[in-house]
Amino acid sequence: MTELAIGIDGGGTSCRAAVADRHGNVIGRGKAGPANILSDLENSLLNIVESARQALIDAGLAAETIASVASVVGVAGANVTDYGQRIKKALPFAEGRVVTDALIALQGALGDGDGIVGAFGTGSVYNARRNGRLNGIGGWGFIVGDQASGARLGRDLMERSLLAYDVVRPASPMTEAIMAEYGNDPESIVEFAHSARPTDFARYAPIVFEYAAKGDAVAVGIVTDAATAIGESLEALLWPECPSICLLGGLAGAYEPWLSERYKARLARPKGDALQGAVELAVKLLHDEQRGAA
Repeated sequence: MTELAIGIDGGGTSCRAAVADRHGNVIGRGKAGPANILSDLENSLLNIVESARQALIDAGLAAETIASVASVVGVAGANVTDYGQRIKKALPFAEGRVVTDALIALQGALGDGDGIVGAFGTGSVYNARRNGRLNGIGGWGFIVGDQASGARLGRDLMERSLLAYDVVRPASPMTEAIMAEYGNDPESIVEFAHSARPTDFARYAPIVFEYAAKGDAVAVGIVTDAATAIGESLEALLWPECPSICLLGGLAGAYEPWLSERYKARLARPKGDALQGAVELAVKLLHDEQRGAA
């Protein structure tokens, strides 16, 4: 009978995995490359499996043990058409579920309690639990969604830099620095943009926040627009008795000062991160399977 559970947080920058015993005690951790399933399904699958294998090895177990564990994989895009099912069919686990990154973020931050979670890394996504019922929004990828994500910030920076170059919008020290990085050649930026993946754009997000803190007008505009988008999404999920809002991900702390006081007043420290949420859900799946086999 399966006695191990693996939770996997498949992020746009990397995949993190943790293997736990049936009591939820983490005994090994692993990490592999990114899991952008909408743009690179094949390599995402490889990285998901590799992170799990690394976690098993870290726990002192043979990598082949992967075939006898229960696993929950949380990944952006799992809610788009049949991507979630395609991943599930390709995974080597004895039992597995593929869920959105929003769900594992919610579970990690709130446990089984009610509230709202917004996660901001390479992508962005939101989820809420109210009286036990789930409601997730966003997570559609940065080309048509993922507002306020690292990828969108980087894309917006490139767009504003080109608009400044064309004297359509005002330039700023930030846009001038970006143009200088690309040799003041707009075609180089266009070439980068056409081949860049979300993570490539997202690496510029810290630069936007750095310049915004200095009062750079273009950077302030980008971050202000992103904070407005966050407020709109939170508002779509908020209810009067909502006990808390948790922000997760690499950009969460950077956004807090830019949010409306309406949301700041409800901010709470998350209990854990998305990986912890994936582990908790995997342990629940393990218990369900054991009860079903009894």
